[in-house]
Amino acid sequence: MATLYERLGGKEAIETAVDMFYKKVLEDETVNSFFTETDMEKQRDHQTKFLTFALGGPNQYSGTSMEKAHEGMNIQPEHFKAIATHLENTLRELDVQDEDIQQVMEKIAGLAPSILNK
Repeated sequence: MATLYERLGGKEAIETAVDMFYKKVLEDETVNSFFTETDMEKQRDHQTKFLTFALGGPNQYSGTSMEKAHEGMNIQPEHFKAIATHLENTLRELDVQDEDIQQVMEKIAGLAPSILNK
């Protein structure tokens, strides 16, 4: 059975999704302040590797833990929801099937305890 990574279209599709996703995030005044000091090229690469890993792809993610990566950011539920919504909307724009979007969003929701209020 194909992994979620493969069903979404592999490396190129993940890279496209990450680019579209960050365009939305950086235009959103409720969350873009979290990225003012961020090297976005590095962030896009990091996010591509993380999503590849999280969705069953071949890359081995060896980045910082979610807790450590979000430490001191004080991300609140409304910020998390905004980011998740941008990801969901990106996947819809890319014509990802509803059941695959649901799986991605369930994985993202599972990260909330490691990200919120850190």
